[in-house]
Amino acid sequence: MSVKILHAADFHLDSAFGALTGEQAKLRRRESRALVERLSNYVNQSRIDVVLLAGDLFDSETTYRETVEQLLAALGAMRARVFIAPGNHDYFGARSPYATLDWPENVHVFTAAGVERVMLEELGCVVYGAAFTDQAQEESLLSGFSAPEDGLIHLMVLHGDLSAAQTPYDPITREQIASSKLDYLALGHTHAFGGVQRAGRTAYAYSGCPEGRGFDELGDKGFLCGTVERGEARMAFVPFARRRYEILTVDVSGKTPAQALRDALTQDTASDLYRVIFTGETDERGVDCRAIAAEFAQDFFHLELRDQTHIRQDIWARAQEDSLRGLFLRELRERYEQAEGEEKTVVERAARFGLAALDRRDL
Repeated sequence: MSVKILHAADFHLDSAFGALTGEQAKLRRRESRALVERLSNYVNQSRIDVVLLAGDLFDSETTYRETVEQLLAALGAMRARVFIAPGNHDYFGARSPYATLDWPENVHVFTAAGVERVMLEELGCVVYGAAFTDQAQEESLLSGFSAPEDGLIHLMVLHGDLSAAQTPYDPITREQIASSKLDYLALGHTHAFGGVQRAGRTAYAYSGCPEGRGFDELGDKGFLCGTVERGEARMAFVPFARRRYEILTVDVSGKTPAQALRDALTQDTASDLYRVIFTGETDERGVDCRAIAAEFAQDFFHLELRDQTHIRQDIWARAQEDSLRGLFLRELRERYEQAEGEEKTVVERAARFGLAALDRRDL
């Protein structure tokens, strides 16, 4: 016997998206709400039996009514049993949506900082879970737990941190996972999918977040889907994000910055959010980021540009000129040769602005 499951976490609904414009942020919040509806359709089309949501569905206690209504409707429309383990951002408390709203009959919210067991007889399966009941959970929710040898499939959903022994976010260890004797442990908190791992007989994974929210959450985002049976979990990552965050480094040496960026772009970036870092050597003008942003505005949903280029060495050679320009470059070159690290960048920037002033150019 096997059970078909979907594992997702860290939706962070109603995130501020503070780095975007007001209109872009509103659109991203609407898209985040729509994600849950898309997920509901996927669950039904894929005939999922159990949905495990490993916490931080909400970004904070403050949620829009529209968001909660859409979430309840989407989860209620799933033809599956849904289990939620609240995390540090959406912890269970007297004022949380988990306590104040009527959740659909197919949805079970774990409400205590202790493992609870729910039997699904029709699936030959048991689902365990626990909740954050405050912003911090100093003690491991998995500590001391071990599933019985009863021939059933044992699943658990938790929000917790495997990355450090000292953490206020439910410090879980591989040894505890191995001792749990679970068939699959669905984890939330880490926003990147790091593969399906194994400790002892237990398979476990972080699904990552289904939508990136900043340039610390790059690339494909989604959830995990697959089948679990006694002693075996076959789970696959499903990319599901509407938009991707990407950081692209572009070497402009020997090219105009615009051409270098065109050559480096992949297809279909118009839906995505990019941070482009220009590197390499340029003349004293550097990269006109405002002009580049205007030229490429239609190629991206959101574009950030950073100029980390260096002045070509032949610019410094002009310090030998018998002119005000040469005198200026000689003085700066001495400082440049003595500088280290970030200080060299400051001297280069001074050279660019000074030469622009001497040439009466706008920089």
